[in-house]
Amino acid sequence: MKITAIRSHVLQCDMPEELGYSQQYYAKRTAHLVEVQTDDGVTGWGECFGPGNVALANKTIVEKVIQPMVLGMDPMDRDVIWHKVYNLLRDHGQKGMPLQSLSGVDIALWDIAGKVTGQPIHKLIGGAHRSDVAAYGYGMMLKRESVDDHVARFADEAAKIIGMGFSATKMKTGLGPRDDVRLCQAVADAVGDARFMVDANHCYTTSDAFYVGRALDEMGAYWFEEPVAPEDLDGYRELRAGLKVNISGGEAEFNRWGWRGILENRGLDIAQPEVCALGGITEYLRVLALCHAHFTPVVNHVWGSAIAVATNLQLLAAMPPMPGGLHPWEPMLEFDTTENRFRDHLLADPLDIQGQVARNNGRVAIPTGPGLGVEPDMDFIREYEIDG
Repeated sequence: MKITAIRSHVLQCDMPEELGYSQQYYAKRTAHLVEVQTDDGVTGWGECFGPGNVALANKTIVEKVIQPMVLGMDPMDRDVIWHKVYNLLRDHGQKGMPLQSLSGVDIALWDIAGKVTGQPIHKLIGGAHRSDVAAYGYGMMLKRESVDDHVARFADEAAKIIGMGFSATKMKTGLGPRDDVRLCQAVADAVGDARFMVDANHCYTTSDAFYVGRALDEMGAYWFEEPVAPEDLDGYRELRAGLKVNISGGEAEFNRWGWRGILENRGLDIAQPEVCALGGITEYLRVLALCHAHFTPVVNHVWGSAIAVATNLQLLAAMPPMPGGLHPWEPMLEFDTTENRFRDHLLADPLDIQGQVARNNGRVAIPTGPGLGVEPDMDFIREYEIDG
C-alpha cells in the first residue's frame, strides 16, 4: 500500500455572533481537515490545529512541503514518516505551523492503520481503559460589552452548562485582573458544588496571575489555565509553588523536546497537550509517556471539528489511569458549548456530544469503529471549503 495524495480541506463559515478571548475577537470559524489517499482505496482523515489564515498557511505546508516528501511511502510506516518529515523540516521550525501541519497528516495515517486492521485507534495503542469519559463544557467567551454585562451573562451561562449535564465548566478571562476576579466570583456562585475552571489564554504577568490566582484559591476553582505566557517557565513554576489552585497549560507546546522542558521545570499540575498541534498521535503518545513519567495528569486540549473530537476520544480511551487505584484520577473531554457546525454537522453519523452528555449523566462514549470511528460527509465539506 502506498500514499498517492494528501489533500487539505480548509472549511470556514460566519459565526452566529462575534466571540472573543483574552487575545482577540473573531467572527468566523475555521477547520483544517487533512485527507490522505492510498492506492488501495483506503482514505484517512486528520486535523491540523490553527484558525483563519493560519489554516491556509498550513494547507500550503501540507500539500506543497509534506506531500512531496511522503508520496509513495507505506502509510503504515507512521513513525518512519514522522521522523522523515520532522528531520527535513527541523531547520525551518521545530514548533508551530510545521508541527501543526505534520499533526494532521499523522492523525490521518493512524486512521488508515485502523481501517486496514479493522480496529479503532485505541486498540492499536493498546486497548481501552474506559468505554466512556466525562465531559466538561466551556463557554463564557468575551464580547464587546460592559463588565457588568459580562458578569450577568457568565453567571447565566455557567448555570446553563452545568444544567446541560456537564461534569464541570470553564470560563474565559481577559478584562483585567480586578474585573476578571468579579467574573470568576460570579461563575463560582452560579455553579454551586460543581467544578469550574478558568482559562486566561496567557494574558497575565506573573504578579497579576498571582492576584487572580489567590482569589481563585478562595473560590475553590479546579484549575487556572495558561495564566502566563507559554515561554514563561519560571512564572509557571512560581505560580504552582505559591497557589493552591491547579496550574494547567501546554496547548501551545510542541513535540517531546518542548514538553520535556515544561515537565522538568515542574510548573504544571495538569498537562494539556493538543494532539492536532504538537505532532499528531505518534508524538502525543511520547508526550503522554513523559507526562506520566513526571506523575503529571493529562487533560487533552480539544479545539476544532468532529475529527479532532473523535481523535481525542480515542486517546482518552487509551490513556492509562495515573497513578491508579480503586478510584483513580480520570481525564475529561473538553467540549466547546458555543455553536460549531464543523463539529456538530460534519460527520455522516454525528457524535452528538451534547445529547450524550444529557442522556448519560455527563459521559460520552468512545467510538468503536475502525480508525477514528467516524467519517466526514463530503457534501458538507464541499459546501464550506474555501480556496487558499
